Amino acid sequence: MCAARAGQRGKRVLVLEKSDRPGKKILISGGGRCNFTNWGAGPANYLSANPHFAKSALARYTAQDFVELVESYGIAYHEKTLGQLFCDGRAQAIVDMLLAECAKGEVEISCGEEVSGVAHGDGFTVTTGAASYRADKLVIATGGPSIPKMGATGIAYDLARQFGLKVVEPRPALVPLTLGGEDVLFRDLSGVSADVEARAGKAAFREAALFTHRGLSGPAILQASSYWKHGEPVTVNLLPDHAEGWLLKAKRAQPRATLRSLLRDALPQRLADTLAERLGIEGDLGNTGDKALRAAEDRLRRWTFLPNGTEGFAKAEVTAGGISTAELSSQTMEAKKLPGLYAIGEAVDVTGWLGGYNFQWAWASGVAAGEAL
Repeated sequence: MCAARAGQRGKRVLVLEKSDRPGKKILISGGGRCNFTNWGAGPANYLSANPHFAKSALARYTAQDFVELVESYGIAYHEKTLGQLFCDGRAQAIVDMLLAECAKGEVEISCGEEVSGVAHGDGFTVTTGAASYRADKLVIATGGPSIPKMGATGIAYDLARQFGLKVVEPRPALVPLTLGGEDVLFRDLSGVSADVEARAGKAAFREAALFTHRGLSGPAILQASSYWKHGEPVTVNLLPDHAEGWLLKAKRAQPRATLRSLLRDALPQRLADTLAERLGIEGDLGNTGDKALRAAEDRLRRWTFLPNGTEGFAKAEVTAGGISTAELSSQTMEAKKLPGLYAIGEAVDVTGWLGGYNFQWAWASGVAAGEAL
């Protein structure tokens, strides 16, 4: 995106691509259909040490702008839930569109170029296994270390530190959480999912949660994971559509019913049975004290898990942290200490929610830098 903008403005641009072809992460996104943006993308959907940093770029290049580009190429798309936009066909269409935009600007793309060193003197000199290249301006657009099997590395942070830029400690984000201790019992539910509200810190997300053989996953958990810190709990409302006091009302309306039967009506049977066993309420509701029912309802509303970790960068969709926004101009993405050096996308300490937000930051930050080069 950055290269296309700069090229179309008449700049001579070279993209050094480590992989054998460009856009590999795009190709695997959204189950191969590329969740390329989100209608609701705004600063509130991003984590950063400076929550205001992303405002400028996101305001100047919006989801609507990217959708107009997609439509101009005749790419069919559809909206899923929560404003998420996906290609009707394969994600390759988005890669082809971006390559076509680069071609309009006569951008040169060289694949199979693994960077071995970068020096700054009279401009920047980038050395790869194949050659050395010199330019007045250099853009770090290498993403973060999430999904290393795709070739992802932390080179962005190495370069930032080399040139004296601070880095906010990178960590896996949008990542499954692992469980230990008493929570291990829930591993027996591997493969079971339910619509819940998951909360970590001050953030809460209403989507599906999935029990796995290692712990917790699913959209609600992935979202919450970005806000979770080691040693803190994740709280799950297992019945988010049930109003407070529902269990006592059920006792009056159906005194012969059991908690297990009510939970089976609302949740997958295996999950309902496990929760009923953990709560220890087996008799008819009519023969169960109000205090016990209130306690059971409260626990179902705030079921607490204490994750012992995450599945790491290997399973993380993105990386939280990165090159500190304090080092960059929010208007141009240029390093304040070193004119001519830029950083964009996931390499920067701006991390979006699940659902197309990280792509929109990539497009917006790319445009911001591309217009400034």
